[in-house]
Amino acid sequence: MNETIRQLTSDDLQALQDMDTGIDDDYVIRVFDRISTGGNRLFGLFCDGQLASIGGYTVFAGSYAMLGRMRSDMRFRGLNLSSRLMAHVRDAALTHPGIRFVGANTQEFNVPAQRVLEKIGLSRQAELFSAIATNVETFEYGAAPWKKIDSDEEKMRWLETVYIRSGRVFPFECYYPFPASTELFSGQPFADWEFYENPARDRILITKHDVKKYDYLHTLYPWEDLFEQPGLWETLRAPLEKIRLQSEEGAFVWMDLTRNQAGQLPDQHPFDLPSPWFLYGTDI
Repeated sequence: MNETIRQLTSDDLQALQDMDTGIDDDYVIRVFDRISTGGNRLFGLFCDGQLASIGGYTVFAGSYAMLGRMRSDMRFRGLNLSSRLMAHVRDAALTHPGIRFVGANTQEFNVPAQRVLEKIGLSRQAELFSAIATNVETFEYGAAPWKKIDSDEEKMRWLETVYIRSGRVFPFECYYPFPASTELFSGQPFADWEFYENPARDRILITKHDVKKYDYLHTLYPWEDLFEQPGLWETLRAPLEKIRLQSEEGAFVWMDLTRNQAGQLPDQHPFDLPSPWFLYGTDI
């Protein structure tokens, strides 16, 4: 069997559509043009001219490469194609100047993907639950919302204190967490993020509008006292409503939670809480 690996172009869309991946309405096909251009790359492994496996990467903040979009034609499974392809994708990502981290994010139940990532030298670095809710009003108790921070210098101080110095993972976008560093934030326009400080000035809540098919209020809160801070949940009401006014399909709250935070959620909580995501990666 003759195998070749190359970067996919717009001419390969039909070959992608002809793959039998078992995935109905695969978003990779719907957004093929977007995820194979710009800062995105998509590669294919061809067996005797037939596209048998795909995978790619996206570069964030000029220094972080996230691997993903692994798909294999079911007629070729069992041949270890994904491991060979993703090793190629990893190496291609490393050719970008300035890359300091190569990683991938996959859910707990996706054991085959985890095996591929381990085979190409990535190790598990973090675990996060992507908790999604239509609203979180059930957690409100009438407390005043937190004060919004407008100063970029103050925002950077919080990021340095809470994320960079502690080595925490920072959910840069929905589905895309990275180890925090100065480089991760150097090119990010703070105008896209809203920072809210509690009255004691010892807690920060970060929100940003993200779009991953649907509109989300991506919410970051890195402490374990989710239900001990008056006004935390009330603070989400205004930015969520702002997104809803501009969204045709409605908007949702998306919170990346640690296992401890997820365990604090009360019975009958409003979140859809699927299996956790595992961040795999390796520092360069």
